[in-house]
Amino acid sequence: MGHRIRLAMTREPLASKMTGIVEADETYIGGQARGRGMGFVQNKTSVFALVERGGEVRAQVMKRVTRDNITEVIREQVDLDAATLMTDRSTLYVPIGREFAGGHERVDHGRGEYVRDGVIHSNTVENFFGQLKRSLDGTHHHVGEDHLHRYVDEFSYRYNTRGWTDGQRLMDTVVATQGRRLTYKPMTGE
Repeated sequence: MGHRIRLAMTREPLASKMTGIVEADETYIGGQARGRGMGFVQNKTSVFALVERGGEVRAQVMKRVTRDNITEVIREQVDLDAATLMTDRSTLYVPIGREFAGGHERVDHGRGEYVRDGVIHSNTVENFFGQLKRSLDGTHHHVGEDHLHRYVDEFSYRYNTRGWTDGQRLMDTVVATQGRRLTYKPMTGE
């Protein structure tokens, strides 16, 4: 039943592009591999997100985050002529950052820099990831890789409707269930 509700929270492809200040980042979801350091991500699933400050989040699960696939997603989701990109020091964003009319600003977490001049930061997208991870660890405890995209959709929906009452969100979700059917077999691949 939970997965059926999460299916109703899945957004249709959006025609509008993000503008203004857009933060981009990636995170990795999954357990720690024994005998490996904190930076080991081979056993984790990637989640990439874009957040328009004061607006919405668009997040998706990716098999692997590469310069090419995030560049494709950013070009598809962001109006490069009407936006400024904010990221951490990851080199993945340097080439696409050059295409932004408003420029590309980066903060260096490795040097203890989290905000510069009060506006240059990636804290909004980091906060989205923090809430996602706390919920996955604290509430759901274990989320399989095959189902992670549904949880990412759910938390994106919750973020994007954060100004709504619980009643508004419930009614919107109930209406969105119309015509959507999720059965056990396609959900599990069995």
